[in-house]
Amino acid sequence: MTSSDDIREKARRGAIAFGIALAVGFAQNSDVHSQGNSPMASAPPDVVKELAPTGSLRVAINLGNIVLAQTDATGQPKGVTAELARELGRRLGIPVNLSTFDAAGKSFEALKAGSIDIVFLAIEPVRAAEVAFTAPYVLIEGVYMVPKDSSIRSVDEVDRAGVRIGVNKASAYDLYLTRNLKHATLVRGDSGVDLFAKEKLDAAAGVKQPIVAYAKTNPDVRVLDGRFMEIRQAMGTVKGRDAGARYLHAFIEEMKASGFVADALKRSNQPDASVAPPG
Repeated sequence: MTSSDDIREKARRGAIAFGIALAVGFAQNSDVHSQGNSPMASAPPDVVKELAPTGSLRVAINLGNIVLAQTDATGQPKGVTAELARELGRRLGIPVNLSTFDAAGKSFEALKAGSIDIVFLAIEPVRAAEVAFTAPYVLIEGVYMVPKDSSIRSVDEVDRAGVRIGVNKASAYDLYLTRNLKHATLVRGDSGVDLFAKEKLDAAAGVKQPIVAYAKTNPDVRVLDGRFMEIRQAMGTVKGRDAGARYLHAFIEEMKASGFVADALKRSNQPDASVAPPG
C-alpha cells in the first residue's frame, strides 16, 4: 500500500469511528431524554393553571427548619424542599420563585393570603382546613430539652402543673402541644429555644436536629430521650385546587420511590431524617 493509500485508509477508518461515536452519543442522549419524559414530566394545562395561576410557581421555603432547608454560599435556598420545588417547576415547564420564611407559621399565612402557591408544612388539622396536603415525604421528631439539673427525666414528666415550655409560635409542635397538653403551659415566640434560655423556662420543644445541635454547644442543658410527637412533613397547595393536589400527591410519591428525597437529604447533610413510607 502506497503512502497516499495508507493515509486514505486511516482517514476512512477515522470517519467510521467518528460515525459510530456519534451514533452511540445520540442513542445515549435519546435514552436520557426518554427517561426524563416520565409519565409526570408533562403536566396537563389544568394542573399548571391551578398550581401556578400567575405563570410562575411561587413556593414558600421555611428556613426555620434546618432539616428541610438551608442556604448556600450565595444565600440561595438549598435542601430537600428547594430541590423538590425546582423539580416540580421543571416538570410544569414554568419558572420557580422561592420565597423564604423563618417560620412555618409565616409560610402558612402567606399561602392563606394568596401570595404563595406551594408550601412545605407538617400535616396538622388546623392547617388542613386551608391546605390540600400530599402524603408526607419526610418524618422528623419533636423532642424536649430541659436544664441539665432539671428533675424532669422523661417525656411523660413534662406535662405537669407549673412547667413552662418554650415553642416557636404556630409551629407544628405548638399546634400539637396546644391540643394535647393538659397541665403544662406553652410560652410562644419567634424562637422557643431563645425564650427557654432568656426566661429560664422548664423546657423547650422543637425539631430534634436543631435541638440536639443546640445542646451539643450548651452544656447546661440536655435533651430528653424519646419524642413527644412524629412530625409528618408534606407538600401542599391551596384547598380546592383538586387537579393540582392530585398531581402533587403523585409527584411526591414518585420522588420518594425514585430516591430523589433520600438523595436530597444526603446532599444537605440531614442523615437523621427519615423518608416517609408510601402514602
